[in-house]
Amino acid sequence: MPNRLETSLRVVGAKQTLKAVQAEQAAVVYLARDADEHVTGPVRKECLSRGIEIVEVETMAELGRACSIEVGAAVAGVMKSNKI
Repeated sequence: MPNRLETSLRVVGAKQTLKAVQAEQAAVVYLARDADEHVTGPVRKECLSRGIEIVEVETMAELGRACSIEVGAAVAGVMKSNKI
């Protein structure tokens, strides 16, 4: 897992990441492979339609650790700028 999530401005969670993608503020989106498709699917679809890079991570626990949170995360995104 790249440390980009630890050092960059980021959003964590499907709803917040989807908002960032729709606002064209997300540079890269990370999706956990073990997360439910109904959670990650809408984010994946929006990223594909907008040409935003998707990186798949093995587990929600791994993605949560990369985001410096104590719980798992299904979705996270690295922001282009300081605007959320």
